[in-house]
Amino acid sequence: MHIFTVQTLTQAIKDILEGEFPFVWVRGQVSNLSRPPSGHVYFTLKDHDAIVNVVWFKGAQPLMDEGERINPLTGEVELGPGLVLENDLEVLVAGHINVYPPRGVYQLVAELVQEKGLGELAVAFEALKTKLAAQGYFDPDRKLAIPSNPRQVAVITAPQGAALQDFLRIAENRGFGSTIRVYPSLMQGEAAPAQIAAALDLVDQENWAQVIVLIRGGGSLEDLWAFNTEVVATAMFQARLPIITGVGHEVDTTIADFIADERAATPTHAAQILWTERDALKQQVDEAFLDLSQVTNRFVMGYLDQLTAIRQTLLWNSPTRRIERDILALDSLFLRLEHAMGTFFQDHAQDFSRSRDGLLQTFGPLTMAQRRTEAEKMSTALHRAGLDFIQGQLNVLRSTHMDLVSLDPLAPLARGYALVSDGQGRFVRSYQQVSPGDELQVRVYDGEFDVEVSL
Repeated sequence: MHIFTVQTLTQAIKDILEGEFPFVWVRGQVSNLSRPPSGHVYFTLKDHDAIVNVVWFKGAQPLMDEGERINPLTGEVELGPGLVLENDLEVLVAGHINVYPPRGVYQLVAELVQEKGLGELAVAFEALKTKLAAQGYFDPDRKLAIPSNPRQVAVITAPQGAALQDFLRIAENRGFGSTIRVYPSLMQGEAAPAQIAAALDLVDQENWAQVIVLIRGGGSLEDLWAFNTEVVATAMFQARLPIITGVGHEVDTTIADFIADERAATPTHAAQILWTERDALKQQVDEAFLDLSQVTNRFVMGYLDQLTAIRQTLLWNSPTRRIERDILALDSLFLRLEHAMGTFFQDHAQDFSRSRDGLLQTFGPLTMAQRRTEAEKMSTALHRAGLDFIQGQLNVLRSTHMDLVSLDPLAPLARGYALVSDGQGRFVRSYQQVSPGDELQVRVYDGEFDVEVSL
């Protein structure tokens, strides 16, 4: 068992209370009000079942003396009547818990004290927020995407308000080509929630707009209260079109902002969200065009490379080219044969000369002269016969080559003719095979292209 001293127990309680409640709002009734010469204010804050002592030091009081008050939801400073603190006044106190060990008591050290009216709205706000959250009104999965650069925009606002002018000023600069319809409605007062809800229902039923814009200028919590009502919340929740809100200033947050598909800080910001700035949009278009050009060039160049390779392959393997290569090879063989025959006859001429000399000694010069003449005639005839045979074969080969060239279907294309086929690949031989509007493919010597038949 741990035994506390009075001091350690009190200190433990002090640490726990001050740690748990570093800043609180407390509502109650003023009693036992005391204003000593020091300028500090002491009073008791009570309700039906409990009391708490409050000390309001002099240094925290000037804000209230100047007639300003703090919105407990947003922290926004609002102008209002100066606070006249007196007994039995219902107030809202903001501050922190402090334990005073010498007396073993705790007290509320006030930083703000104001009449409770604003606090009642805060309680109502939190109650409705909790209720709608439980019903899924704020569920992120139900939120719709806000269209980028919409062409048809419905604006619900007061037609004479500054909020509409701020919105239209941005829309004029950025939203070129867009149509904006204004649906007039009160933005504050008792009739405002019903009118806002009716305008939301009308826009949704017309189903004309791509997006609904709900905007209003700044104001106090009471001024913006229409956007914290269940009537407006339900109409927004049931709408089928995406909704963007721009209510009040950046520090203002309403129930409508939680339900909206997107919240803008101000009416001006709402327009900036909807439409891209012209320079940025132009840059996006230029970048997209450049990307498209690069992709197109790569695509076209790739196919051109493939077509060039295919054409070279076809030309190399065509009958005409093969015959040309064979003729070149035959010409080379003819030259080699002619050279070989010359060498052969030269070598045998030397042998013949030696044999002739021997025969001259044996048979006499006359007989040998006759034989030499006959041998030379035979050699010449043999040489001519060989050349004639080779030339004849070359002529036959060239004739065959010309025949093949004349039969090559691509040969006429080189002379300006074209092959025309329909969408099924059938060749068109008569104008009766086509009709106006038919798509045809025309093949010329170095490529092909499509044409459309017209009258």
